[in-house]
Amino acid sequence: MDRSQKEKAVEDFKNILNEAEAVIVAQYKGLNSETIDELRTKTRDSNVTFKVTKNRLIKIALTGGVYENISDLFTGPTAIAYSKDIVAAAKVTSEFSKGNENLVIIGGALKEKVLDLDGIKHLASLPSLPELQAKIIGLISAPARQIATVVAAPATQLITVTKAYEGAK
Repeated sequence: MDRSQKEKAVEDFKNILNEAEAVIVAQYKGLNSETIDELRTKTRDSNVTFKVTKNRLIKIALTGGVYENISDLFTGPTAIAYSKDIVAAAKVTSEFSKGNENLVIIGGALKEKVLDLDGIKHLASLPSLPELQAKIIGLISAPARQIATVVAAPATQLITVTKAYEGAK
């Protein structure tokens, strides 16, 4: 990698880190390329990106940014999972690491807030943004359905009484 490629890689990492709401740092020692591809597929399906890092370059990119406080996590073969959804990156990497002991989550951050392993597990247990949106829509639509039922009930009763009266004639 020549100097211009390294500068571009640092700039790419800066852009990634500026847009990410959450960053999870993991070590992937022992993962083969097929397993990493499987992880990338799972992360992509959840709108999360998994990227292998070059420690020296990402530490340069972290300098002066909101994620500077996690630069000490980058030792050994590391990768990051990041997303605009605060919960998604933690959820996908935690789930994958349960089934694969070679992916070891070592920490992460929500902007300036550094997360240890327990913090990441707690974050992964929270509902994702689409799950929360579905719950909110369900809560909003339930009263509307109940109102429609109550409003329609008198009309239904009137029709029933009218039919009964016609049957009596």
